[in-house]
Amino acid sequence: MERRPGGAVLSQLFSALVAAFVGFAASVAVILAAAQALGATPDQTVSWIAGLCVAKGVASLVLSWRYRMPVICAWSTPGAALIAASAGVGMPAAVGAFLLAAALMILTALVKPLGQLVARIPMPIASAMLAGVIFRFVVAVFDEMRVEPLLVGLIVLVFLVVRGFNPFGAVIAALVGGIALAFALGQAAWPALPSFVPSMTYIQPAFDPAAMIGIGVPLYLVTMAAQNLPGFAVLRQAGYEPPTSAALAVTGLASLLTAPFGAHMVNMAAISASICTGPDTHPDPARRWIAGIWYGVIWCLIALLAAPALAIIGAMPKALIVAVAGLGLIGSLAASLGGAMADDRLRFAAVVTLAVGASGFSIGGVGAAFWALLAGLAALAIERGVAHIRAGGRA
Repeated sequence: MERRPGGAVLSQLFSALVAAFVGFAASVAVILAAAQALGATPDQTVSWIAGLCVAKGVASLVLSWRYRMPVICAWSTPGAALIAASAGVGMPAAVGAFLLAAALMILTALVKPLGQLVARIPMPIASAMLAGVIFRFVVAVFDEMRVEPLLVGLIVLVFLVVRGFNPFGAVIAALVGGIALAFALGQAAWPALPSFVPSMTYIQPAFDPAAMIGIGVPLYLVTMAAQNLPGFAVLRQAGYEPPTSAALAVTGLASLLTAPFGAHMVNMAAISASICTGPDTHPDPARRWIAGIWYGVIWCLIALLAAPALAIIGAMPKALIVAVAGLGLIGSLAASLGGAMADDRLRFAAVVTLAVGASGFSIGGVGAAFWALLAGLAALAIERGVAHIRAGGRA
C-alpha cells in the first residue's frame, strides 16, 4: 500500500527528530567532559555546543538538498573523548588544534593522496588508538560507583535493562532516568534557566605545537576512521553513493568556521544516519533526503536551546555526567576493540597502541593519542622488519 503524502512527511519528520534526540542525549555528556578538561567557562561551553549544532545542521541541510539523499552529519563523539583525555591544554590552544583538524579534513577532500595516506594506516591500529582513549571513560563509571553507589548503580541498571529492548534508547534512558534520580535523591536542584538565545563566544586561537600534534592530528585521524568512514558505509548500505569529497569539504568548512567559537569537529554520522536512511523514513529511497532537511532544521533549533539544556545538565552531580558519558561510549569501545583485535597479524601492535592510549602517557605536552598511534606503527614496523630479516636469513 502506498503511503499517503501526509504520512510520508510525518515519518520523515519523526525519523529526523529521533535521530537528533539520540545524537544529542547519547553524547552531550562527553562534550561536557571535554569542555571541563579544557577549563572552558560556562559561556564557552554553551558556545561550543551551539556551534556544533549549527555546523552539523547547516552541513546536513546543504548536502541533503544538493545531492538529494539523506546526508546526516554529527559531532565527533570519539574526538570529544580524545579531547577530554587531554591534560594541561587550555581553550585557546585547543581552538588552534580544532582549526588544524578542520583544515586537514578540507585538504583530504581536495588532495586525493592525503586521503590515500590516511587510508594506509592499518585499521586495527587506528581502532586501538580510539579504544585506548575511550577505555578510561568507561572505567570511570565504576570509579564513580564507589563514590555514589546508589545513583550510579541505578543508572547502570536502567541502561542495561533498556539496552535489552532498544540499544539506541539505552543512553537516553540512562540520562533522563539519572536526572530524575538525582532530583529524587536530593542531589540536584532546578537551576535558574538562562536566555533561550545563546551568545556565541569568540576564542582567540593559540597555535601551540604540542596541542596541534597531540590534539589536532589525532582528532582528524579519529574523526576520519571512527566517524566518516562508517558514515559513508551506512549510506552505501542504504543504496546511495555518498558524495565523499563534497561531504568532507562541507563538514571540514563548517568545522573551520565554528572552531573559533569552541566547536571541535563535525563529520558524517553513522548511528543517526541509519535512522534516517531506512525504509521506515520513506518507502522510496529517492524521497528520504527530505529527512535530512528536517534533521538540519531541528539541529539549528536545538542550538537555541543549548543554554537552558546545559544549565539543567550542569546542575546534576558529577557522578551522573561521568556515568552517562562512560555508558555512552561502551558501544564505541566494543566496536574499537573488535576492530583492533580482528587481524591476528596486527594484534600485537594493536595491543601496544591500546596500552599507550589507555595509560595517559604524555611527553612535552603531547597527549597519549598521538604517542599511541606512533607506538603502534613503530611496533608494527619493527615486527615486520625483523620478520623480513629472518626470512632473508633462511633464504
